[in-house]
Amino acid sequence: MTAEALALLLGVFLVALLYSSVGHAGASGYIAVMSLAGLAPETIRPTALLLNVLVAAIASFQFWRAQRFSWPLFWPFALAAVPMAFLGGASALPARVFQVVVGALLLLSALWLLRRPRGDAEPVAPRRPLALGAGAGIGLLAGLTGTGGGIFLTPLLLLRGWARAQVAAGVTAPFVLVNSLAGLAGNLSATRDLPALALPLAGVVAVGGLAGSSLGSRRLPHVAIERLLALVLVIGGAKLLFRL
Repeated sequence: MTAEALALLLGVFLVALLYSSVGHAGASGYIAVMSLAGLAPETIRPTALLLNVLVAAIASFQFWRAQRFSWPLFWPFALAAVPMAFLGGASALPARVFQVVVGALLLLSALWLLRRPRGDAEPVAPRRPLALGAGAGIGLLAGLTGTGGGIFLTPLLLLRGWARAQVAAGVTAPFVLVNSLAGLAGNLSATRDLPALALPLAGVVAVGGLAGSSLGSRRLPHVAIERLLALVLVIGGAKLLFRL
């Protein structure tokens, strides 16, 4: 095995470990690592979706078991997001458009991770039409970019005051799961091919996701983890945005 392959395996393992410890599946991190490894967009998107499915399934179970899941908050977002994620997954972005969109997405994700914590005010659920519209938009973008949409949903829930942090994470994990499944199905319906690299990476992130979610359930401090994740996202996003 080459040094580049080992670095890729280690990178996705660390992303799964770190992201799952804070309740996320890690698609934006996988995209960053695979972008740094020089993989093509047509390989990155389905692979990131598959890895997201595995880690999101693990995180969903952990938060459900901890009674942090809210069905009334979850279903309007998911109902509108799933068909749009399928549509986005079946659509193809030109390579340069993919690079710009995902690069900006990674940098925005880094800003989210570096933000100052907000006050924990009493949450107020969104109106149903607003939740449906937001879910549809997040689902489409998730399918197009090969993410599960969690990096959009969690900040939206928190910044709009629709959920507290733990419930937001508990809703985000299954949202990422259903979105990633829909996006992957859409992508496979168009390409009818899963990159050969996806399966060995899947085994690595499954181990990382199990370890990370176990650590996260013990309430480890997340400040340093978030700073490291932000660094990975900035590097990957900058490489995509400024590639000629």
